[in-house]
Amino acid sequence: MGWIANALNSSIGKKFIMALTGVCLLLFLIIHLINNLTLYGGPELFNAVVKNLENIKPLVRVIELILVLIFVFHIYDAVRVWYGNKKARPVNYKVSASSENSTLFSRTMIWSGSVIFIFLVVHLRTFWVSFNLGHPLAQSHNYYDIVVEAFSDPVYSLLYVAAIILLGFHLKHGFQSAFQTFGWNNNKYFPLIKKLGDIYTYIMVIGFASIPIYFLFFYGGN
Repeated sequence: MGWIANALNSSIGKKFIMALTGVCLLLFLIIHLINNLTLYGGPELFNAVVKNLENIKPLVRVIELILVLIFVFHIYDAVRVWYGNKKARPVNYKVSASSENSTLFSRTMIWSGSVIFIFLVVHLRTFWVSFNLGHPLAQSHNYYDIVVEAFSDPVYSLLYVAAIILLGFHLKHGFQSAFQTFGWNNNKYFPLIKKLGDIYTYIMVIGFASIPIYFLFFYGGN
């Protein structure tokens, strides 16, 4: 088992774990967006979707635990890769060529990821805690009204949109980087992967960002 530990702790191993967990999170975002878009179907549909999840709560909790582990491994190895790169070159060159060898998104992934993590904590506090830990509206299964309540706050809604846009930059580079790590960076496949990454990013950003905008400016049922 020692060789497995050594492989996973190598530079390539850490990047592979980042890529694998990243792909899992990309898939999760698709499912999460689909569930969120049921908000456009009105209170009855969204409340029914959330209530159905409540009926299989043990399974949901297992999935949530798996997601937490995926997030932890993704963040842990991202920090390890960033620190390893920084330690390998502790003193910046007088003339830096980083802008020629990498994109702004790739150079700032650790920082965009940090901001996204902070937003995730706030997001979970706003919705997961409200849905699961005794919010009065949740007790009567009025989950839709919890969303209305949260996005009626202009500050939270605008911060949500800003965080989603930042997430889009993170996803755009992460999508391509993950498949590069898997070895799909040749001239035959990479242009297609880049296009798919762009399409995926636009769908995620527009889909998630549209929800607070809708409730803040266009929702007339409150």
